[in-house]
Amino acid sequence: MLGLMLVLAGCSTTPITENSTGIWDGGIILSFSKAIIFLSKLFGGNYGVGIIIFTIIIRVILLPLMIYQTKSMRKTAEVQPQLKALQAKHSGKDAATVQKLREEQQKLYAEAGINPVAGCLPLLVQMPILLALYQAILRTNVLKTGEFLWLQLGDKDPYFILPIFAAILTYFVSKLGVMSQPEANSMSTMMVYGTPIMILVTAVNLPSALSLYWVITNAFSVGQTLLINNPFKITREREEKVRLEKEKVQAIKKAKKKAYKGRNKK
Repeated sequence: MLGLMLVLAGCSTTPITENSTGIWDGGIILSFSKAIIFLSKLFGGNYGVGIIIFTIIIRVILLPLMIYQTKSMRKTAEVQPQLKALQAKHSGKDAATVQKLREEQQKLYAEAGINPVAGCLPLLVQMPILLALYQAILRTNVLKTGEFLWLQLGDKDPYFILPIFAAILTYFVSKLGVMSQPEANSMSTMMVYGTPIMILVTAVNLPSALSLYWVITNAFSVGQTLLINNPFKITREREEKVRLEKEKVQAIKKAKKKAYKGRNKK
């Protein structure tokens, strides 16, 4: 997030026009600007609504990638016990042991159908989108001076309402993700509480249009998680699986005990 703030702070402020050239300025940023303006005109020139609709469209386009990430993360969470067992088995720090652990991990991931870099893909895709949206607003005068509710889209939220909402929704997204994991760890706990703080600090220093983007994105993510990777459903399924395993073990014990008694009677 700190890196993002530095990148955004160093972005060009030259206005985007029909004469802008290059893939970034004349292609991506100009297209974002035109798309938001077009969507805004459909709703009476309300640029805030235009940004909201634009954000939803982007999220729908990214949905297959997000579903892929969600499934990959769930698979990764499910193999954590096996991964810990491997780490305990190959706990040495010498080069040969480290290499052996790496090979065993790769084998485990391959058998489970896990792509270790899948969790990073949505972030890598969303970062350029966020940068392009920031520049489209900052460098398009009609968007920069546009108003929505109490906000001037090109300025910071004077009451910090959107940054706070963005942080709260980020917390829920992180919390729901952790709830679906078989085991919580210090890293995931730190993410649950640390990420919303970073979002809050970043959002209060950037144009309110980006806070609006974050609010809609995270609200969409909450709904997406509850529909696709509902942690409450996953927990129930996991508990049911454990219960069935216990019943199976108990049934085997009873069968062995009954067989043992039968042999003694004979």
